[in-house]
Amino acid sequence: MSRNPRKTSRKSGIISVGIVVMIFMAIMAAQIFRLSMKLSEKEEEKEALQEQYEEETQRTSELEELEAYMSTDEYIEEMARSRLGMVYDDEIIFKESEE
Repeated sequence: MSRNPRKTSRKSGIISVGIVVMIFMAIMAAQIFRLSMKLSEKEEEKEALQEQYEEETQRTSELEELEAYMSTDEYIEEMARSRLGMVYDDEIIFKESEE
């Protein structure tokens, strides 16, 4: 009983193809894992940027409110009194004695 060289060659070819397929599948699995890790990092970055955007939007609205307040007469009067020490003509100012 001699072995048929065609059957041995056929089995070697099938094994070779199987090994190539297994290597290809391993490479693809590694790439899928790497991409899924990258995707999760990008999603975390997106969430952080979304939170930062919301904070900046809130800050912008606060600055707009402050800008509107600073253009009122009430703000101007408050600054004139506190920083410049200005008073109305009919106001009486009391100073504490330095004892």
